[in-house]
Amino acid sequence: MQAATDFCFAFDFDDWSRLAKDDPSAFEARRLALIEAFLRQFPQSDQQRLRGLQFRIDMVRRRARTPMGACLKISSMMWESLLGNRGLKTAFDTLLAYPKHPVPTMSAGLATSARVIPFRKPAR
Repeated sequence: MQAATDFCFAFDFDDWSRLAKDDPSAFEARRLALIEAFLRQFPQSDQQRLRGLQFRIDMVRRRARTPMGACLKISSMMWESLLGNRGLKTAFDTLLAYPKHPVPTMSAGLATSARVIPFRKPAR
C-alpha cells in the first residue's frame, strides 16, 4: 500500500473538543469529511481496504457504551494487527526466517566502512 504523503492536517484538540460538546452533528460531519479527504490520498486500489478498516472502526465506536470503551477496543484491534497470528510482527518474523535470504550478521569478515564511488552527471 502506498503511503499518503500529500495529506496535511493540523490537529487542534481544544477546537475538536469544543465542537464535539457544542455541536455533535457538526463534529461528526467534520470527522467524516476529514477521513474522506485522507482516504482520497491513496490509490483507488488501496481505498477499498482502507474503507473496510474504517467501517470496522466506526462499528466499534457505535457499539461501544462509552468513548473510553471504544478507544480500548480500537487499541486492542491495533495490537492484534501487530502481534496477532496474522499480524505484522508474524509477517516480519516469517520473512526474516526465510532460508534463501538469511539475515546478515556482523562478523569479523565483514567490512565496517566502504569507499563511495560518485556517479558522473550525464552530458546535456
